[in-house]
Amino acid sequence: MIEMQYQDVVELAKRRGIFWPSFEIYNGLSGFYDYGPVGALIKDNIINTWKYIFVELEQMALIDSPNINPEEVLDASGHTKVFTDYITYCERCGEAYRADELIKKKMPDYEFTTYDDMVKKIEELGIKCEKCGGNLSRPEKFNLMLSTKIGPGKGKTSYLRPETAQGIFINFLPYLRYFREKLPFGVVQVGKGFRNEISPRQSLLRLREFNMAEAEVFFDPEYLEWKGFFQDMMDQRVRLLTNRGEDVELRLGDALKKGIIKQQPIAYFIGLTFRFLKNIGIDTERIRFRQHHPEELAHYSKDCWDCEVETSNGWIEVTGIADRNQYDLKQHIEHSGADLYILKKLETPKNIKVKRFKGNEEKLKSIFGNEWERAKKYLESLEVTNNQIIFQGKRIPEDAYSIIEYDEKEEYTKEIPWVIEPSFGIDRILLSLLEHSLYTRENTGYKVLRLKPHISPYKVAVFPLMPKDGLDKEARDIERILRTENFNVYYDESGSIGKRYARADEIGIPYCVTIDYQTLKDGTVTLRERDTTQQERLGKDELPEKLRRLILKCLTSI
Repeated sequence: MIEMQYQDVVELAKRRGIFWPSFEIYNGLSGFYDYGPVGALIKDNIINTWKYIFVELEQMALIDSPNINPEEVLDASGHTKVFTDYITYCERCGEAYRADELIKKKMPDYEFTTYDDMVKKIEELGIKCEKCGGNLSRPEKFNLMLSTKIGPGKGKTSYLRPETAQGIFINFLPYLRYFREKLPFGVVQVGKGFRNEISPRQSLLRLREFNMAEAEVFFDPEYLEWKGFFQDMMDQRVRLLTNRGEDVELRLGDALKKGIIKQQPIAYFIGLTFRFLKNIGIDTERIRFRQHHPEELAHYSKDCWDCEVETSNGWIEVTGIADRNQYDLKQHIEHSGADLYILKKLETPKNIKVKRFKGNEEKLKSIFGNEWERAKKYLESLEVTNNQIIFQGKRIPEDAYSIIEYDEKEEYTKEIPWVIEPSFGIDRILLSLLEHSLYTRENTGYKVLRLKPHISPYKVAVFPLMPKDGLDKEARDIERILRTENFNVYYDESGSIGKRYARADEIGIPYCVTIDYQTLKDGTVTLRERDTTQQERLGKDELPEKLRRLILKCLTSI
């Protein structure tokens, strides 16, 4: 068995309808790829497995929100200011590059720490323009969001979403009601994300439009524990690379006790990610979890562990498990005035003196215009402190409110939930899976895609030995029976049976059913298994149940 490399995957993908560059008849557009008939099925099967784990087993709620977000949403989340990469330009020809990626080409293990260190590395390594050899400009920040206008005329500035998460955060209250105001709970979404990448490259590895699967899991800040489906998760062993430079393999429970992983939910979702990737067919010897250095954390994150998979392109990030803490909900409370809190009942109610802000309508109208009512609602929801009051980036001055005091029986306290987020890059997972699965048979030289049955594009192929003498009619009847039993069937009657087996192997079909002259006599068929090429004879009526057992065994072995 000869393992394949990235270029072999790309060649197979284009030739057999898995994926290819978009808009090719118009010379293409970098960062965009189409999934073909085979690839779209593989992608959907990966996503369906992810949904099975997160929605059916972990009991999270599946939602769907718009791809386009108005500017206010992303102002609040911080993306309009800090969703950036460092860009550098050739001073001679104007070619643009992502600065850290240039360094990684010469230092594969490089990780960003500080801006000054990045500039120093470019100078020390003597990095020049790859196109003309010219000097490069000093790196500067480049916002990665793609903007658009909604509506006629000047329109409303909006953006294609850089993540699916904000569509979940802004609807926190309906989800809180859905879960009957009981925490913790998870909300998941599968969909498109968009990044105006500086230098998209290597097919599905770095795209401008990409497929994501994200979960936002909400906790009471005082009880950060996820009691998920898998009760043995803390016994799962994984490889961890800490931000202190340690490279260890540990039980997740031990990593928690040692303080390597700080939060139980992060440990649980690291284990869940490992089991998901193992279940779909990623080589577990090539999976590791790397903790972010403080300097590389996203603006919303207090801690983050990336799941990285080793490929011929090196270690690539396929999943991030981030501690988003209270950042997003706090930002949306401040910018929208919405009451995105949970109420916690006190064991003993307290009689208290309460100070509250009372907004001055006229003054607030002069500052916030049409948004004054939201500003007033936000102001009057706050506890009185000496802190400056900011709404939608504007300070509310002291003459815009008064402070009133009254007696109140306090039965509840308000809290902002804590959020842990596992986020999966589906395209990168698919690309890694193809590379881990593709090999060449040593005895024939034919390529085989060793996909698990529940991930393969077709569950079974049906072949008449010859397209004549009634074999083709019998094969079509068996194909119809299998389709009726809800199997995705690949039918092929052209060429020799050996070539048909090879074509099926190349796109990962796990089982082939051959209808021959014996079938016409006794109703038996040949069932061939892809990886071993072993064959067994069984009655055609036994096929549906036999195939169902084989496929279900793979899906449920998590």
